[in-house]
Formats: sequence, structure tokens, C-alpha cells
Amino acid sequence: MALLRKAAAALSAAAAALLAIPPTASAAPTYYGTLARENFDRLPLGSVSEGHGWTADTSNGTLTVAPSSTGYGRELRLHTEGNGRAFLVFPDLAAPGNSYWARLRLRVDAFPTAPDWAHWTIAEASGSDSPTLVRPLGGQYAPTDRGNFWGVGSDLGPTGDWTSWKTSAPAAAGKWQCVEFHLDAADNRVTVYFDGVEQPDLTVSTNQHGGTADPFTFPTFDKLKLGWQLYQADPTPSAYDIRMDDIAVSTRRVSCS
Repeated sequence: MALLRKAAAALSAAAAALLAIPPTASAAPTYYGTLARENFDRLPLGSVSEGHGWTADTSNGTLTVAPSSTGYGRELRLHTEGNGRAFLVFPDLAAPGNSYWARLRLRVDAFPTAPDWAHWTIAEASGSDSPTLVRPLGGQYAPTDRGNFWGVGSDLGPTGDWTSWKTSAPAAAGKWQCVEFHLDAADNRVTVYFDGVEQPDLTVSTNQHGGTADPFTFPTFDKLKLGWQLYQADPTPSAYDIRMDDIAVSTRRVSCS
């Protein structure tokens, strides 16, 4: 009986120890082909300048880890003033075949309503071998259509500075979305998904894009920036707040579920 009581006590102590482990200390899921991953749960609360494999790039902007507004874990909150920027930067992000998938949960509190044609970026991929900037997630305020619309874009390459926004992809403020994009070097194709649904109107490729008549070609990717930048001065509103969570970059698609 004494041995049984000791065994029961040991089991009870082990169970109590397991219950004492906070949820944020649990292992995050492992994805096959993962190049980068961040859910912010293991970062300290407050202002941050780096995380797991990333650093911050800010100008009139801040990055802060806060308790999740969805009720579990932690999230990243980005704040910018005027036409400032606040990005997570994943350096040395080389993918096999120069192609990869990215997924993140995103909420933008408000989009610009002035000046006309205000342009904003959520994601930017680049490479040190070329000046070309590929912007798979971004958009523009179009006064002609009275709203902000998602669009894929590029700058500093042979096709020039362009954002191929579509009225079929309105940008809704104040709600969480799961956003994904796929960079496929086979035909320099960018494909975008919202809440698991492909947005074919936003797809661009070598000969179908929003720039000059020149072919659109990827640089050799080695950097990915995720965050917020607005390029025009004196916008309305004058400040912007964005929330991010559950970032994954992989050689294969990581589902939103």
C-alpha cells in the first residue's frame, strides 16, 4: 500500500507540473519546408526590435508585442505616423528554386482616404542581385471608385513602378483576415489568397502585370519584409495601426485552417 501511495503521489506531482506550463511555452506546429515562422507567443510583451529570425525596420513607426485580441497567446501591433513604415525583416531568406509561400493573419484598423491614389504596402520581397522590389501584398486608395483595393505591385525594375489594384478585391478595415501569397519563379507569377480563397484577378506574371511592356522578372529573393508603409505625405488618417500573427514562410503552402 505504501508503494502504491508513493506511485500515486508521483503521478499527481507530474500532472501538476504539466498543468503549470503556460500555454505560450507549448511547442508551435512544425511545417515541412519551413523557411521562417513567428507567432510572437514566446517574445516578451512590449516594444520589440527583433524576434525569431527577423529584425525591425522602422521610420516613424513602432513594433509592440501585446496579448492577442482574439483571446489566446500574443500578437504583434505595428504603429506608424504619417507616411512612416514599420516592418519585420526576414534576411537571408533563400528559397529552393527562388519560389515560396507565405501566410499571415492580418488586421488593418484603417486605410487611407487621402491623398488621392495613396499607396500602401504590406509585404515586399527583394534580392541583393537586383533593384527590383516585388510587392505581393499592397494596395491603393482609388478616389474614382471610393475605396481602397488590394493589388500586387513592383518598383525599381524594368517594368517600372506599378500597383495592379482591382476593384474586385476591396480592402476591408477593422477585421482579421488570413492572407497568403505564392511567389513562383517558373513564370514570375504572384498569386494571392484571402481566407483560403484564391484571388485570380490579382495574379500577375511575366507578361501579365501592371507595368511597362517589358517582361516582369523576379530578383533572386533573399529578403522579405512584412508590415506597413504608406508612401504619400500628410495622409488621412494621420496614423495607422496594424496587427499581425501566425506568420509562416515555406516551400509549400501552409493552410489558413
